[in-house]
Amino acid sequence: MEIPPKSPDGSEKSPQSKEMVTSNTASTLCISSRSESVWTSASRSKWDIYHKPVIVMSVGAAVFLFGMVITSLSCIQIKNKNVYKMCGPAFLSLGLMLLVCGLVWIPIIRKKQKQRQKSQFLQTLKSFFFNR
Repeated sequence: MEIPPKSPDGSEKSPQSKEMVTSNTASTLCISSRSESVWTSASRSKWDIYHKPVIVMSVGAAVFLFGMVITSLSCIQIKNKNVYKMCGPAFLSLGLMLLVCGLVWIPIIRKKQKQRQKSQFLQTLKSFFFNR
């Protein structure tokens, strides 16, 4: 038969107290595992905010230009003309789609930034009035 371990002070703990200790530890771990950057209002640089849409727009512009070159090759080249006619418009449309997605993404980020600033302002007002 297995004897439960005793605590350092010599008192035994009941199974209920063991469960409470583990559940308390789990909630503490959950709280401490939260990212600090999410909960703090540290200012970020413009590149940190807009780097994804800028990259999407750059890739879209490059693919669009590549599509223009391939489409123009279909007018000049005699060999493999059908391949150029099929691939050129595909690259044009894909590049244009990425370019437009990046252009639309920027105003969405700006709107979210303004909403976040308003939300932080309202939270500070709420904490000011309710913490008295």
